[in-house]
Amino acid sequence: MSRNLTAYRVMATIVGVLLVVLCLIGVPLANFDGSPMWGVFDSTPTWVTPGSDAQHLGELITTYLGVAHGWLYMIFLFSAFLLSRRARWDFPFTLVTLVCGTIPLVSFWAEHRATQRVRAEHPELA
Repeated sequence: MSRNLTAYRVMATIVGVLLVVLCLIGVPLANFDGSPMWGVFDSTPTWVTPGSDAQHLGELITTYLGVAHGWLYMIFLFSAFLLSRRARWDFPFTLVTLVCGTIPLVSFWAEHRATQRVRAEHPELA
């Protein structure tokens, strides 16, 4: 189970960092130019100039990092699910752990919570 825990922790950290960069840097740089966004918001804050290098960087981040995050998130889900079965987590704990991987910054709390539980229930891993 040690390998499952390590794989889960590595993937949770990678996915968490990518999600933070994507949501807190890429999306604002790419979209916060005062224009409507995604057909949902009438206007966005005016933080960047349309066509600027900053906006171009934001578009690169959201395009390439977004795709990478999506694929890596699938690997995260798989590693978290394997760990949940090996550690015999109940369904609610497993579901919360998987869903928290989609929320910036909360994913780090979920990884810490899951690691604490595995180490508490399986002292041979501590």
